[in-house]
Amino acid sequence: MTTPGHLYLVPAPLDFGCAVQSPLTDALPDATLRAAAGITHWICENAKSARAYLKRIDAIHPLATTIQAQNIVELPREVHKKGDHHGGFDARPLLAAALQGHDVGLLSEAGMPAVADPGSSVVRAAHDLGLAVKPLVGPVSLLLALAASGLNGQNFAFVGYLPQDATERTDRIRALESIALRTGQTQLFIETPYRNAALLQALVASLQPNARLSVSWGLTLPDGRTRSADVKTWKRTPAGPDNQTPAVFAIGR
Repeated sequence: MTTPGHLYLVPAPLDFGCAVQSPLTDALPDATLRAAAGITHWICENAKSARAYLKRIDAIHPLATTIQAQNIVELPREVHKKGDHHGGFDARPLLAAALQGHDVGLLSEAGMPAVADPGSSVVRAAHDLGLAVKPLVGPVSLLLALAASGLNGQNFAFVGYLPQDATERTDRIRALESIALRTGQTQLFIETPYRNAALLQALVASLQPNARLSVSWGLTLPDGRTRSADVKTWKRTPAGPDNQTPAVFAIGR
């Protein structure tokens, strides 16, 4: 009888799409890189970027097989567009290799798969199939940003993306602010980098002067930064992330 493989959750560095890349060893433990080098079957968001990441790993720990021979399967397009955090997508067929005895790695573009990125459907499917799920150690932008914010790290919520429509976005910002100021629960959210400036402008314009706003960008990179201040300070000096660098936003008190 074939012994099933494991599903490994393989974190990726946070420099995806950034002009500068840091050495992998600055952001990922050696044990994670060694484990990733031994995996030959992958589920990912994008095969091209997955191969680029594997090439970086190969320069540190030789891969178990060539990059060309790696078995890489992409999550369907609808998973990227609509997400898979609420169920509805059956990822069990993607784990056929694990049932045949191969370890399978789940990989996102940056950070931990299934956290602020697609992949939770694959993890659910692994549990339903009786496969062991093994998360590897690596950077998670949300937790790094929360730790660096000075906001409440005992009670917090990640709410994903805010609406793109200006009126709906303002309403959402004020609703999140109300929760943060009333309960002390830090509200974390993200945005596509090219909308960073627009979101920051909306936050500064919509939030109360006494609310605290934290923005982290370029985390784990040499020029990474977290800025945390009350909104009246942000209004005086609104400098924040550029429109190329991934950022995490947080509202608190």
